[in-house]
Amino acid sequence: MYSYPPTQEHPITKAKAWLLALLCAVWLGTGLVGHGPWHSSDAYSFGLVYHILQSGDWLVPTLAGEPHMDKPPLFYVTAAFFAKLFSPLLELHDGARLASGFYTAFTLLFVGLSGRELFGRGRGWSAAIILIGCLGMLVRSHELITDLALLTGCAMMIYGYTLSMRRILLAGMLIGNGIGIGFMAKGFIAPTLFVLISAALLLFRTWRMRPFFSSLGIALLFALPWLTVWPFLLYQRSPELFMEWVWTLNIGHWFDYIQRGDYAEALYYVKILPWFAWPALPLAAWAVWEARGRVLHETEFQLLLVCFFVMLLTLSVVPNIKEVFALPILLPLALLATAALSTLRRGAANALDWFGIMMFGFVAILMWWGWAGLLQDNHAKITRWLKDYQPGFEPAFHATTFWVAVTFTVLWVLLVWRVGRSMRRAVLNWAGGVTLLWVLAMTLWLPWLDNGKSYRGMVASLKQAMPLHHGCIASLDVGATQRAMLQYLGNITTHTQTLLVCDLLLVQGERAAKLVEGETTWIMLWEGNRKGVKSEPFRLYQRIEQIAQRSAIP
Repeated sequence: MYSYPPTQEHPITKAKAWLLALLCAVWLGTGLVGHGPWHSSDAYSFGLVYHILQSGDWLVPTLAGEPHMDKPPLFYVTAAFFAKLFSPLLELHDGARLASGFYTAFTLLFVGLSGRELFGRGRGWSAAIILIGCLGMLVRSHELITDLALLTGCAMMIYGYTLSMRRILLAGMLIGNGIGIGFMAKGFIAPTLFVLISAALLLFRTWRMRPFFSSLGIALLFALPWLTVWPFLLYQRSPELFMEWVWTLNIGHWFDYIQRGDYAEALYYVKILPWFAWPALPLAAWAVWEARGRVLHETEFQLLLVCFFVMLLTLSVVPNIKEVFALPILLPLALLATAALSTLRRGAANALDWFGIMMFGFVAILMWWGWAGLLQDNHAKITRWLKDYQPGFEPAFHATTFWVAVTFTVLWVLLVWRVGRSMRRAVLNWAGGVTLLWVLAMTLWLPWLDNGKSYRGMVASLKQAMPLHHGCIASLDVGATQRAMLQYLGNITTHTQTLLVCDLLLVQGERAAKLVEGETTWIMLWEGNRKGVKSEPFRLYQRIEQIAQRSAIP
């Protein structure tokens, strides 16, 4: 790799390394526990995890009794392991969410190792700090989503590529296992990225070397068990489910999308990157511009630019396009941004630094002000808006979370005040500001957020309204995620194919309610929703004949 000239930055001492590790740990650990499964990705994934915990069957991802074959089960199995491991201390959903922290921690590790390998000692911490500062990482890295395992696999692959010219065996192991982890988390996207990135790198003469070819061969050997064992076992269990996974929901779906040629959302990721990848994106752009004369001749820029464009183009032409799917794109951008720290103009670094300090300081003041207003019920405009957004929320003072929030606010002020002058200052203060806001959100504001995102209150209300003695419960238009939460939070099992025999019926949405209310065989017992979410109404009905029969029993 290219040897970068020494800069005027102070070296990262052992004490500074511990402080940076503490910052990463606080950012990563905050918000993983302490709240229920939130709508929608969090609750969906936990429903699949809960099935594994209840049945012990990890082979077929199942939600509310129905197979969901769009993704392999690695992340769900890992989450079930953590949930069971910590079940004496944590609720199952909190323990399961530790899997998100587990995979994100490894992502930071491999990004840091890649930064050090590409740009020299001290750059590893910079790469990790830039990544945790990216706005797109903040919420998603604390959710129970399979994309975090894919992100780890991609980070392993990139680190393997950085080593492929000098440590062939280790590079092949990392690339192969990265492919496998990504495949077992999200399916064919990781192998596709491997093929396209490797092929694109071979366009450059510097990569057409025997060590690189050897690393790719070893990678395929290590990836082979990941790519074959679960599909083989699935096929042995059910050829129909295997075909549903491999063709209907994946390869065939992709071909149908390409043939239709409807690429209306193809530029979606380009549109969101300015905020999703901030501040990595402008720093990465500066690094490329500054090295524009040699960018196509140095292996580190070749690798990172190839990874960026392959990931961006590949993810932009898949059938499903969502903001969370852009996470892998952050990896090469964070590493490119690391290269900018040695060439960034002091004026630009100071501008980014002061922009972050002013913005995060202002938002932190608003968060403290809004929290105090809710607690005191001062009838200010922001207080009324917050109460209208979460109707029924009853604020309460919690001393522990209050002092945690105070402590981290003071520590952020000290960080901003004491951090020495260096090019790392801007990205460190930015990461510290992001961490401060996240800590405030997960301490002062956690009850308010949980009030609207959790199904716990709705399920408790429904359970209280149900007759003491009843038969089975049918469901109409109730989503699989909601059915899973009913089972987990209230031990309420609903059935989708038993409308004619069950004496209770739970419906979701206005369409289903109109169908039921058009008949004379049902009477409504209960109506509710997640607090503040009127667009997702639920109604419970009881069959009239059953009411008459039960009232006739002496």
